[in-house]
Amino acid sequence: MAEAATDSVTPAITPPIGSAASEPIEADLPPAAAAVGMAADAGVTPATLGPSRSSFHRELEHIQDEVLVLGSMVEKATLRSVEALRARDVGEARAIDAEDVLLNRKRYQIEEDILRLLATQQPMAGDLRRLTAMLLIATDLERMGDYAAGIARICIEIADEPLVKPLIDVPRMAEKATSMLRRSLDAFVDRDVSAAQAIAREDDDVDALYQQVYRELLMLMLVNPRVIDQATRLLWVAHNLERVADRVQNICERVVFVATGRIVEFSHGPMG
Repeated sequence: MAEAATDSVTPAITPPIGSAASEPIEADLPPAAAAVGMAADAGVTPATLGPSRSSFHRELEHIQDEVLVLGSMVEKATLRSVEALRARDVGEARAIDAEDVLLNRKRYQIEEDILRLLATQQPMAGDLRRLTAMLLIATDLERMGDYAAGIARICIEIADEPLVKPLIDVPRMAEKATSMLRRSLDAFVDRDVSAAQAIAREDDDVDALYQQVYRELLMLMLVNPRVIDQATRLLWVAHNLERVADRVQNICERVVFVATGRIVEFSHGPMG
């Protein structure tokens, strides 16, 4: 899966370029998973615990709508964080960082709703694949939100310090990655396997932009070691945007899974 790539959000402690960074430990997860055990302990069957099938499908559609809302929140946060960095708007960056908790809550609510339906309705075939895919997509989206918050924190750290280079390719990365995100969710709704495959291939474009940013910043650091601190932070900005595109590949893989039942991997090469 595309998920295997190095994952990071903010350079509080900057590891060497190319080193692995571990995922943060999630805390305070919602208690919905307890529904399964509670129902079993009480001897409650899915028929008595859950809604009718028509109500089930309405709830299924509601969850999908909430996933799309979360995707829209992530898209806006990503674009806003890069614009805040370009404009050196520390106030906006602080707001984006603070709003990350709203994305987390949305993800947890989606997870809770999905686990409740799994516990009470025992869905099969396409419905089961769809719920499973949305559970995974919500996790990917929340993680993308963390990348946006990480970029906002970098903006706060740089503050009004003059940028070592104009931001040209970084905004391009943000536009490309968020376009991929928006269209991948459309493909999920439409079960459009061809679109998902095409969108996943566009990750190469984001990787190419990342390599361009990497080379330019590395050259600046070699010529003038005094810019190393800020240049490293800007590298993390580009890295976070590259990871957004990688997570979009994951969503594209879920599209294929829901539509066909097949598990595929779109990532390839050293950068995914």
